[in-house]
Amino acid sequence: MKRYLTSCCLLLCCVVGLVGGTAFAETMTIHSAINKAGRQRMLSQRMAKAYCQVGLGVETERSKKILEESVALFDRQLTDLKSFAPTPEIKDTYDRLGQTWIVYKQLLTGSKPNPENAKKIASASEHVLTLAQQGTVQLEKHSGTAAGKLINVAGRQRMLSQRIAKASMFRAWGITFPQMAQELDSSAREFAAAQELLTVAPQNTPVIRSELQLAGSQWLFFEEALKQTGVSRAERLRNIATTSERILQVMDTVTGMYEGMAR
Repeated sequence: MKRYLTSCCLLLCCVVGLVGGTAFAETMTIHSAINKAGRQRMLSQRMAKAYCQVGLGVETERSKKILEESVALFDRQLTDLKSFAPTPEIKDTYDRLGQTWIVYKQLLTGSKPNPENAKKIASASEHVLTLAQQGTVQLEKHSGTAAGKLINVAGRQRMLSQRIAKASMFRAWGITFPQMAQELDSSAREFAAAQELLTVAPQNTPVIRSELQLAGSQWLFFEEALKQTGVSRAERLRNIATTSERILQVMDTVTGMYEGMAR
């Protein structure tokens, strides 16, 4: 695991730029909307993860940057998606997401990270995720295309990587809830099943297949980090943080490739 940490740490900065850079600058299409909507799901979990990492002292400065840029990106993409909403039902979803986001954003940015506030963030992140998932599914159905489904499924993998890491950080901070173990298990099973579905997609190009193989390898490293024993807690949490970001980067690339094929 150690030999991968240096490259993973370097790539972590790339991920911040990747999801915080030019993704919102292009002209919105239904397929770019699905990608952005799916990215909102991921950000709901990534922000909570980064908040905990700051509180736990895990990659503190980098985690602060991830949190700050993720909050800004969620704001921008929410504005884009509200403007794009092609049906009254989808617009209503994003109006409600906007209201839920106000509460969540205040929790994330209103005070120095602390366990008591983190308990509220654990709940708020789930409310935001529920509405972000609803909007993504609505947009996929509106597209009515096979590409839309692939963008949705691949994009959801980004969220699952952050969701699992988030739960690990909450647990390390002594914040647990009854369904946590079940959610970790179901998220891991869902990730594996979705990777199988993506791997056999007839739309895959050689480059996409290569990226999916890379994601599979990174998933193994992630699982290893989650189960690590014989290392300090600080090292284990750092490994979880860096490997979850690496999976995010790879799957964000794959999702963008599926979106690009649909143009």
